[in-house]
Amino acid sequence: MRLKHLAPVLATAGLIATTVPLLTATQAAAAPAADHLRQKPAWQRCSPEQPASYECATLKVPLDYRRPDGRTIDIAISRMKSEDPAKRHGVLLLNPGGPGGPGLDLPLMMDGMMPKEVREGYDLIGFDPRGVGASSPITCGLNDAEQAFDRAYRPETFPSDVTWARTVADKCREKAGAVLPHITTRNTARDMDTIRAVLGEKKISYVGYSYGTYLGAVYSQMYPERTDRFVLDSGVDPQRIWRGMIQVWATEAEPAFARWTQWAAERSAEFGLGDDPKAVSATFWGLVERADREPIDFEGLKVTGDMIRSARGMFFYPAQATPLIAALKAAAEGTPQAAGADVAALKLQLLGRTAEEPATDNGTAAFWAVVCGDTGNWPRYTEQYERDAAKDKVKYPLYGDFASNIKPCAFWDRPVESATPMHKKANVLTVQNEWDSQTPLTSGQGLHRALKGSRMVLAAGGEGHGVYLVDPNSCANAPVNTYLATGKLPAQDVTCQNPPAAAERRGSAPAKPLPFPGVPGRF
Repeated sequence: MRLKHLAPVLATAGLIATTVPLLTATQAAAAPAADHLRQKPAWQRCSPEQPASYECATLKVPLDYRRPDGRTIDIAISRMKSEDPAKRHGVLLLNPGGPGGPGLDLPLMMDGMMPKEVREGYDLIGFDPRGVGASSPITCGLNDAEQAFDRAYRPETFPSDVTWARTVADKCREKAGAVLPHITTRNTARDMDTIRAVLGEKKISYVGYSYGTYLGAVYSQMYPERTDRFVLDSGVDPQRIWRGMIQVWATEAEPAFARWTQWAAERSAEFGLGDDPKAVSATFWGLVERADREPIDFEGLKVTGDMIRSARGMFFYPAQATPLIAALKAAAEGTPQAAGADVAALKLQLLGRTAEEPATDNGTAAFWAVVCGDTGNWPRYTEQYERDAAKDKVKYPLYGDFASNIKPCAFWDRPVESATPMHKKANVLTVQNEWDSQTPLTSGQGLHRALKGSRMVLAAGGEGHGVYLVDPNSCANAPVNTYLATGKLPAQDVTCQNPPAAAERRGSAPAKPLPFPGVPGRF
């Protein structure tokens, strides 16, 4: 999605004091730190089942940083310390993406994955962002149907789409109205700076994936003097927050689809989808039309044409998409194939899920809070969504209408503050796969352009959402490790070639070692 623009804040406290008289330099120097900056974490073992080195604590932070002495919320943090104090460089904060993704267990997960020369340089710090997981979680009280993100555009169903969007916004306002305006990227960046302060660090280093790249970018603009070694992996374009980041799923699904048709055609003897890309495309759209007329019984799941189109992300992984489409074709022809583990996992994509049971609505509530509360750029008129969805269904037939259809943000309250402008130099490292379904290459390039002074590492041929440590064979891991170990950015942008076998391996094994939100509607 598009994550973007927010204004600088008072460097010492991370807040905008619009109602407080300006202090003189002498007064400012003498002013005591706010209470939330003076607290000390009470570290304790996270769980008897986890290593003793994995410690947890809870911090109190202002709900509204403009009122630092007002209501507070909890921020759950974790750490695994460097085992070599002599080589310790500082703290490395971690974020897995979202918005709405919990990150408390990331130190435990990444501890054994980082090479020794990187790992010994840092205390790994995880945290659940405000409103998420163990950090004063919010809820909108949404049922499974109300959490469903992908809604195809049809003139006859658009009024019900409007009702859905309004219902979600109303329920969120009713359940969490006092908190919702403050669940934003800017406030999460302020929370990160509170973590820095209470840990006694002058600067922080950071690895953020997907939405976490926008969070890191915002921090780098709000606190440039406290930004150390930042790795922003699978980038959100700040100019696209947030409607444009959803719409980029539609524009970039089209070249991914074309690439898939070529891949499948080259293996027509194995999969039988067509001898050339045009024939493969015809097979696919024939399945969509057939499923629109009468849902296909796919291992007990009634698959509609809209469900097939909404699984647009699979086409970024040709080795993953091809057996699924072949299995759907066989089911439609009455000759279903034997179910395999891969087909079972891919079946979940048609449901827009990564697990058999839908999650609670905490992640969904936090997602809409950030996406709608970060920016006031969402259209407020239902007619614009209808026009855009109808137009984009023709222009981007795979996913265009889903992307441009109405969202709850049309009925959200106006944001408390503006998005963060990307004006300040940021000596950070951005990392990108060439074929990424959630934050496509054009989005990562937009982040790189927005952050003046940044360098980009591009894994040519790389498939998947998330690069560093997510794919242990990625050619991007080495330059990232060098940067984290030394603090030296590459002299220029780096494009490396991923091993040819890596893409097919990633395609056939969608499980990932890090907990990225992987369902539609997550970055």
